[in-house]
Order: sequence, then structure tokens, then C-alpha cells
Amino acid sequence: MTFLVNDIGHIQLNVVDVESFVEEATQILGLRVTRAEADQMWLTAGGRDVEIVLHRADENSMRSLGFETPDADSVALIKERVEATGCKIVSDTPSLDVCEAGVSFTTPEGHLFEAHSPIKGHIYGGRVAPKGINAIGLDHVNILSPDPVATRNQLETIFGLRLSERLANDNLSWMRGGNGLHHILGVVRGITGLHHYSFEIEEFTDYNRLGDLLDTIDKQYVWGPGRHRPGDNNYAYYFDTCGAICEISHGMAKVTDEARFEPNVITNLKRPENVRDMNVWGTPAPKPWLEHEFPWAKHG
Repeated sequence: MTFLVNDIGHIQLNVVDVESFVEEATQILGLRVTRAEADQMWLTAGGRDVEIVLHRADENSMRSLGFETPDADSVALIKERVEATGCKIVSDTPSLDVCEAGVSFTTPEGHLFEAHSPIKGHIYGGRVAPKGINAIGLDHVNILSPDPVATRNQLETIFGLRLSERLANDNLSWMRGGNGLHHILGVVRGITGLHHYSFEIEEFTDYNRLGDLLDTIDKQYVWGPGRHRPGDNNYAYYFDTCGAICEISHGMAKVTDEARFEPNVITNLKRPENVRDMNVWGTPAPKPWLEHEFPWAKHG
């Protein structure tokens, strides 16, 4: 099956205290504001016009997740596939006015996903005076689903995402898109929600600066730095101002031989004995990370 999406395009969050989120994201991650309106704010790290949309709201929740396609024709193909999976189209226009085409749909599990053509961008847009760690851009998102196999099947059928790795009990799966990264999406068993969103960094030494910057605002890492076995990427996690987990990722592996690639199945599920199957440096996931659930907003 052909990949119809390349990577994560953007995330949209409902946020009670937009100003606090923006201040932290700009000063710690190095994101910049590209649009400021009464009811929403746009933030980005790289050359795209937007990667995070903040909606002023009376709750903190995940609003929607956008996947970027190669072009408008891919959006049209995705639209044709949605209803065959039991999902429901709620809009056939892009939610962002910087995209040519888009289609949004809800799943039976309660997620709101969007497929959209490329976000307007600028080649040198991310080369600005650095603030914070000067994050490169969104690289992946992990979502929560009460039926992770159903969610995975929906995204395979609709988007052409492919399985890279999974736990034998399907409590966690990693799926890749057209950019070749080991995963752009993780699917975790749990309530319908967000587990974490992730920004890529350029150098491992950025973890030093990030840790020190977090210390200046009386925060610290939830987990890491370390190296995941699935994906082979370095990681560090912290809680953002609205209560979601933000990961900083570095050096994720790529799948370079699609024709012969076989998804890995992790069969050793017993904690903490399986720690080396999950994390190369042998650091087990802490309870706040394992039990984290950031809700998805109700739709319809």
C-alpha cells in the first residue's frame, strides 16, 4: 500500500492558559509565534507556518491531530477511504488556511484526525536567532486508544501508514509514514487521548541546555535523557504547562528497505525485567509516564 501521508503536520490543543503555554514554548523549546488572535495562537519550530494551534478554552485537552500528505490528490484519496473503516467525515475543507486541501474525520474511539496538503512553509524559515533549545520541528505523536488494534487498522487503511514495531499484546505500536522514520505515530492502549507529542533536536548536547532551562522555571525531566530500543532515538520528557507530556527526540532510525522490512514484535513484556528490550541504556519508565493520560476533546 502506498503511503498517503509523509509525517505529522500539526497538533491542535484546547488550552486554559494560552499565555503560559506560549511563554514556555518560546523560551524553552525556542518555538515562535506566527499568528496571534483572540481565540487562538499559532506556534512553529521550523519552516512551516504552524505546527501547534492553541485554542483558548475552559479545559486542557487534545483537539485534533493533523497528518501532512504530499499533495491535494492524496487528500482526495484519503477522503474516499474514510467511511469504509467506520469513521465519519466531519469536514472536507482544511482547518488551516495555509493548506490547499484537507479532510477531517472522527473515529469510533473518539479521535479527530485530519489529513491535509503541505502547510505553507519557507526553506529558511527555521533559521532564526535561537531561543531555548531551538527545536527543529514535530517528529512524532503518541496517542491513546481503548482499542489500539482498531485504531492501527484505520490508519493503515486510510493513510497507508505501516507498522514498524509492536508489543505482542498490542498495548503499544509504532507506525511510520512516507518520510521513512521508524515512527511518526505511536498507539498506546488507554482512554481516548494524547500520551505525548515530540519535537526533534539537532544535537544530543541540547539535552543539557534543556535540563538547565527547565530548572530555571522549577521543572525537571519526567524521564530521560535515554535511548529507546524501538526507533533507536534518544529521548527526554517533561510536562508542559497544560499537563501534556512533551518529548524531545534525537536521531530516530529510518527504514531504508521497504520491500524487505518486517515489523518487529516485542515478546518480553514483563516489567522491569524487559527494560533493555525497550530502552538501550536500561532506564525503566517511571510511573508518571506510564500512567499519563491527556484527554481528547469530545466531538459531535
